Amino acid sequence: GEPPAWAPVPAQAAALLEEAADLLVLHRDFAAAVERCEAGCDSLGPGPGHERCELFAEVKCSLCVVGIQALAEMNRWREVLSWILQYYHAPEHLPPKVLELCILLYSKVKEPQVMLEVGSSWLRDHANQSLPEYGPLLELYLVHVLLPLGRFEGAEELVRGCDVFDSEQQLAFLSTICESRSQWTQQEERCLAAEEQQDPATETILGALSQKLLTMLMLLRRALRSMSNHFNLLPYKKMLLATFLLYLVVVRLDPASPTSLPFIYKLVQLFRQAWAAVLSPIHRPPIRD
Repeated sequence: GEPPAWAPVPAQAAALLEEAADLLVLHRDFAAAVERCEAGCDSLGPGPGHERCELFAEVKCSLCVVGIQALAEMNRWREVLSWILQYYHAPEHLPPKVLELCILLYSKVKEPQVMLEVGSSWLRDHANQSLPEYGPLLELYLVHVLLPLGRFEGAEELVRGCDVFDSEQQLAFLSTICESRSQWTQQEERCLAAEEQQDPATETILGALSQKLLTMLMLLRRALRSMSNHFNLLPYKKMLLATFLLYLVVVRLDPASPTSLPFIYKLVQLFRQAWAAVLSPIHRPPIRD
């Protein structure tokens, strides 16, 4: 006789799925839940095939969904995509529910670029375009992946080439893309304007600080010159000035901060000017061959 149109779901996979769900929801043992999901997927055999019945695919998809949630709970979301692809082998073979969950996960952690190629491969597959979930997934991909990444041309191309949407839906999506592009441009202009406003303010602050520092160094120069009239302490002048400048750079400034670099550069220039002023030709030590 002919083979049955469907085969019973293996008892082992069904039991592992139930156990994994209990570990995830009731016991909050996420590592053990991932282990049960892996064992369940392994028991179902390799990747998708035409001979696989719908129940096999449903159990495998459910195991992967529980595994994704358990990995996310352990903050191991970076492993999710590679973990899923070891059971489905190619992005276009992912079940719609798994793809949806991955898009939402990587969007939530602000890493939508992870799903850029995966979502594109899935949406361009002809077999997936006949699925009832295709339209909602395309919209999800547009909103959570393409638009946040500024891929406006790719979004427009995808919408215009999609046969699932009617003309009214296409116009609505194109309007959304246009609005997002406008917001993106306005945000870039605001950032540029803020940077331009910040530069003069920074220069003004640095100028004021430089003037104050130069005044302090001039006072220090006068004090040292007065002392040198009574004491022959040239090494002391060098040590005191170097210690003062080292205090300003190391203690009062953060050399690792980008905003400190212009000030440190000006400080070096002022150091050279002050050092030349302090060590005037009268007080410079004689040069010996």
